Amino acid sequence: MHSLIVDILELYSDIKHWFKVRKRRKFEKENKLPKKRMISPMNKIGIVILIISIPFLFLRFNRFRNQNFASTLDKIIEIKLLLEAEKKHFDFYPKELKTIIRNNPLRKNITLDAWKNEFIYKISKDSLNYKLISLGKDGKLNTSDDISVTN
Repeated sequence: MHSLIVDILELYSDIKHWFKVRKRRKFEKENKLPKKRMISPMNKIGIVILIISIPFLFLRFNRFRNQNFASTLDKIIEIKLLLEAEKKHFDFYPKELKTIIRNNPLRKNITLDAWKNEFIYKISKDSLNYKLISLGKDGKLNTSDDISVTN
């Protein structure tokens, strides 16, 4: 029922446009004017929809592009919580990052960032401080896309 009403309204607007064009062409012919470009109502709607959808597509693309960054931040937060639990239980941070896996199959890929690079885990000599670094998209250390956190 809904589509029938839409089709009838579309047909009505097309017929109305045809009469408008015909009247305009007659006026142009009588006054020897150049033909004016006339856009049908359905084309106008399409153009408006296209213009409105471009920003949404752009935002969607940016969200997809930043998804790896957000995923890596989530893993860093999860690792940080696990490291804090280790420190609370043993009074120091583990020597290796793989220690936090503890035979848990859900944590087997926790040491990899979203770009499948291993996190770099540096611990202080007294095992009371650490630095956790993701190499970022380029996979190289000390570049602008590195993500790092310290306790």
